[in-house]
Amino acid sequence: MSALPQDEKDRLLAPEELEAQLRAIGAERYHNLHPFHRLLHGGKLTKGQVQAWALNRYYYQASIPAKDASLLARLPTTALRREWRRRLEDHDGDGSKPGGVERWLVLTRGLGLEDGYVTSLQGLLPATRFAVDAYVHFVRERSLLEAVASSLTEMFSPAIISERVSGMLRAYDFVDEATLAYFTPRLTQAPQDVAFALDYVTREARSRAQQEQVLAALRFKCDLLWAQLDALHHAYVSPGLPPPGAFVPGIP
Repeated sequence: MSALPQDEKDRLLAPEELEAQLRAIGAERYHNLHPFHRLLHGGKLTKGQVQAWALNRYYYQASIPAKDASLLARLPTTALRREWRRRLEDHDGDGSKPGGVERWLVLTRGLGLEDGYVTSLQGLLPATRFAVDAYVHFVRERSLLEAVASSLTEMFSPAIISERVSGMLRAYDFVDEATLAYFTPRLTQAPQDVAFALDYVTREARSRAQQEQVLAALRFKCDLLWAQLDALHHAYVSPGLPPPGAFVPGIP
């Protein structure tokens, strides 16, 4: 393929062109395409393998409020801070209703894992910790534009949530609608989050270089989600070699 001419490389993309390129990244890289997710949604995993997924995913869910709090502290206007504060409440709750972190513990509890073990992070895969920490650090250290753009994997989450819930309910007798209740609010929360973030990045990316930063941030986020599933697949599917200290199904 021939390289783009320099003037095309420097051309500012129209908002709809930038959005189309963002969506193309998801179509190629989003983790719904990962073999582990195909097994999960298709009912091909054992209960222990599903436990391992939920246990490791807890660290990602529990780290989102820390990520959002670091971004909130850098936002320059009341309106922007108010928007991101809503995200914090979505995950941490507001004291009157549970947030996403608490609802994820309903899932791990329903799968037979004790809260204390899950929250201790004792059974976490090292790769999970490294990937999630990299995301928190990215949002804390990169520009606001890149930090907001990294949240745009939410563009693709409603489809994967619908597939996950229907597939797991159909395939596994050890889950039910109450166990999977985490996902229901996300079907409405995620589109709201996306509308804000997409408007922000298309408005604030005022040069082609900044638009390329937006695209790179989304690729980074897709890559770290994929890396977490690579680690799960290696540890619990094939070759099935959990590293020392990591969760082993049946123990505890």
